[in-house]
Amino acid sequence: MQQSQIMEDKIISAVKTFATSINSGNKVVADMSELIEVTSQLPLSSFDYWERVIRSELSSAMRESIPPKWKMWSKPKELVTWLDLISWDGYKREKALRALSGAAPNTFFFSLAVRRLNDWVPQVRIAARETLPEIARSTDPEYVVEALCVALSNWNSWGRIEEADKEVLFKIISEKEIAKSLRSKLILSASGPMPSLFSQLGRTPILDGRIEEIAKSAIQPSVRAKAYRSLFEGRVAWIEGRKWVWTDIRYCEGRLKPIVGERKLEIETPLIDLLKRSSEDRSSIVRRVSAEILIRELGNPGIKTREFAERFASDSSHAVSERGEFALKKLDEAERANTS
Repeated sequence: MQQSQIMEDKIISAVKTFATSINSGNKVVADMSELIEVTSQLPLSSFDYWERVIRSELSSAMRESIPPKWKMWSKPKELVTWLDLISWDGYKREKALRALSGAAPNTFFFSLAVRRLNDWVPQVRIAARETLPEIARSTDPEYVVEALCVALSNWNSWGRIEEADKEVLFKIISEKEIAKSLRSKLILSASGPMPSLFSQLGRTPILDGRIEEIAKSAIQPSVRAKAYRSLFEGRVAWIEGRKWVWTDIRYCEGRLKPIVGERKLEIETPLIDLLKRSSEDRSSIVRRVSAEILIRELGNPGIKTREFAERFASDSSHAVSERGEFALKKLDEAERANTS
């Protein structure tokens, strides 16, 4: 049996146990222990799928677990639970956001709350906007950080999120402990969408003064490259979203063009120092960025451009060496022009 099917069976079993605990009539609080344990193991990359599975299974399980006497006379008292955040009913989703207090039990359930910022009902989005900061403050920072990493990497595809909703997430990101954990995650994560996360976090000041550390120490080469590029350019750039641009309206042809945002940085490290460190990086991804910057700075008298160009030209990576060779060619042309 495939791993995904095993996990789905566990989810269905946990949902049924949860529904039975609600309809038992013996508890004031629903038993979520099994559900929390199972959802803690779910991959957040497939969040849409698991949310649909749980919503569908819960609806069926709630109907099946109602005792016969209640079906005949009355329904049990409704409890507000974390799973009401994905109810088919928008009123229930809004009520859940406003009624729930305390910490989210794991990353999955905090993510449910975050995703309500993209809810299709405006009143639910407003409720999420108003209550999410307090939920975040009460929740384990590790859960908050994991959920934010996923949300920030995907929110450009959220068609209903507004600037006010993004500001809520920026406010949470800027909390001291959350900011510290996010910076550590950028440096220590060996996988995941960390380059995209770096760009999105750069929209806030939480990386200011720490980008050089990220450039030196991040495990992922693409994150180091992103950090060095930001230092070289004196800005952090990110994708705000995409807009449709017609390339040939006669044939209804077009493409989605990225909308780029940026924030300026105050850089104190001399360019020559940044160039030296990046040119010696163990990854060709970073050295390629360094070679690109050298080409841009060929006319800079404060840099030993030929020395760097020769180093890049002899690099083991073709992408780096061809840039080094190009730099040498331009330097030779400039020298010939000066002597003629």
